[in-house]
Amino acid sequence: MREISDEFFFTMAEVSGALVGTLLVGVFFYLDSDLHKTRRGAAAADRYMRSGVRWIFLVSAVPLIVSLTLAGLKPIWGALTFIALSVVLVASTVDTTYRTVSRGGSAISTAFVVNEVATTAAVVVLVTLPWVLGGWVPPPSAFVPSLLLALGSGFFSIVALVMTLFGPARHDDAPA
Repeated sequence: MREISDEFFFTMAEVSGALVGTLLVGVFFYLDSDLHKTRRGAAAADRYMRSGVRWIFLVSAVPLIVSLTLAGLKPIWGALTFIALSVVLVASTVDTTYRTVSRGGSAISTAFVVNEVATTAAVVVLVTLPWVLGGWVPPPSAFVPSLLLALGSGFFSIVALVMTLFGPARHDDAPA
């Protein structure tokens, strides 16, 4: 594998930090807007939305925290950090998937269902790839594909969230 510079990991952390910041601004904008106050979602859909936002924060934290750890500490600390965050991410993925299949959980958007299937598959690849590429103690370069996959998954999940929240509303009582 190619050697990866610390600058690459710092840049990846910057991009991930920008993604987290964008999500935070979007969440606060949504909570403060009339969209949130007038939305007629079921309680299950609301729980799914919260679960999805939590998942996006976690998947964005993986490249942020792991990149900083790999740039600043020995590779073993990067691997341990990746393992810890992967466990939390897998648990959050299971929770979000459960919310998707629960009654009314994902009925708010087809984009959420498609995104959920794609990101669940991405998490399986993301958590195993460093060890497939680098062995028992992967070098920092073995984490790069997983970190990029986490960034992409976080970005497309934000896109699905925005498409649903700010797209055309579906109301049961709308005239046909």
